[in-house]
Amino acid sequence: MVAVADGVVLLDLAGPVQVLQWAGHRIRFASPDGRPVRTEVGLQIGIDCALGDVAGPIETLIVPGYAPGGEVPAELVTAITALRGRVRQFASVCTGAFVLAEAGLLDGRRATTHWAACADLAARFPAVRVDPDALYVRDGSVVTSAGVTAGIDMALSLVEAEHGAETAARIAKYLVVFLHRPGGQSQFSVRTSVGTPRTEALRRVLDAVVADLSADHRLAALAARAALSPRHLTRLFRRELGMSPGQYIERVRVEAAQAQLTSTGDGVATIARRCGFGSEESMRRVFQKALGVAPSDYRQRFGTATA
Repeated sequence: MVAVADGVVLLDLAGPVQVLQWAGHRIRFASPDGRPVRTEVGLQIGIDCALGDVAGPIETLIVPGYAPGGEVPAELVTAITALRGRVRQFASVCTGAFVLAEAGLLDGRRATTHWAACADLAARFPAVRVDPDALYVRDGSVVTSAGVTAGIDMALSLVEAEHGAETAARIAKYLVVFLHRPGGQSQFSVRTSVGTPRTEALRRVLDAVVADLSADHRLAALAARAALSPRHLTRLFRRELGMSPGQYIERVRVEAAQAQLTSTGDGVATIARRCGFGSEESMRRVFQKALGVAPSDYRQRFGTATA
């Protein structure tokens, strides 16, 4: 069941629905009053029924997003609140998380939404533990996802959980996307997410780290490259990136290793050296700290993306 109202974002709606339909799910569209709705681009969507007329239990209720910064459709919140006792699983795409939050479904739960709306979600709903980095988050019977393509990732994860990895992989291949990116993966790469530092020397350092992860990136070497003192460089990292040089380098290396573990057949030791960890054991310790899993376990869980 997909719950929609006027102004729904077309891509938030179409991506997950296509995935689930190809997996054999019967998709029904419902609006608060049972009338057709118009998406934010003006396309009219046919509706099967009013939300209040739905009888019996609902397996999964999907709530797509609306334009960031806009008002959450109050009538949609009311209708979903009335159904909450009959829904086994709620799922939101992008700013659809605001609808679930208004209905009280995210209180005390971890959740995510589009990166541009995470701060707003956290400010408006302090009872929600907002994860601004995740592509999608499952907390009990509620799954929330970030913007647009993350909704496809989430839908593929739902298909895999119900129908198995083979079915999810087949659909992903047809869609020409990865099987699905792990939910805990960042919405943006580390280098992109930190933006463009104001200080040119700091920009050079960041680019140099990404360009050659296996180079010497200890603080003294970074400072020499920037022609700054180690102390001043550390202050720049803290002030402009909100993290230390070591934290930045570790995040970039972990991200690169994640990508190589799931997209290549190279050995873990080879990837560890290439990404600057030095040894397989060193990378294992960092992965355990950052992700809670060993590199080999990460590859086993998500390596089907290369199938």
